[in-house]
Amino acid sequence: MKRLYQQWKKYRLAILSGIILVFCSHIPIRIAIASYQAPIPQAILTLGGDPNREKFTAQFAQQHPHLDIWVSSGISPELANTIFQTAGVSKSRLHLDYRAVDTVTNFTTLVDDLKQHQIQHIYLITSEYHLPRAKTIATIVLGSQGITFTPISIPSQQPKESTMRIVRDSARAVLWIISGKTGASFNPRSPLYAFR
Repeated sequence: MKRLYQQWKKYRLAILSGIILVFCSHIPIRIAIASYQAPIPQAILTLGGDPNREKFTAQFAQQHPHLDIWVSSGISPELANTIFQTAGVSKSRLHLDYRAVDTVTNFTTLVDDLKQHQIQHIYLITSEYHLPRAKTIATIVLGSQGITFTPISIPSQQPKESTMRIVRDSARAVLWIISGKTGASFNPRSPLYAFR
């Protein structure tokens, strides 16, 4: 056992470097393959958090009548259905999902649904201030599963989110890849926090 520990100690930097290299190259390769296989988006994903996102998405969906729409933890189903119905978007295209409690889980809760529908490329719609964090998380979560995205931002007066939030949620996205857990239960605002 002591010999094994000494070997680990001697080669740990090389082993850890190798693991990081494999991990870091895995996502860009999967994104490149998805972009090649599906150069045009096959669905729309809107991140909830602002009613203007659903309104914008309904108008955007009119220009893309063949695409299904996923809305992750947005406004109430009644209000969302009214917005899309008023815009003439068929209810059969609309997938409202309320499992997400934050930006990381917006992606982790829907990635299997997208894969099940064989979607490799999506339009990602969110507010302008939220887009840098959403793109970073999408690159990690969706990219690790072979799904790429085309970002669409909705103009907003809010200031961009802090780099610290982006770094924190990037770490949570990596945690999800490694363990299948997002760390959402550590967020005091999350309903999952009460069940910790």
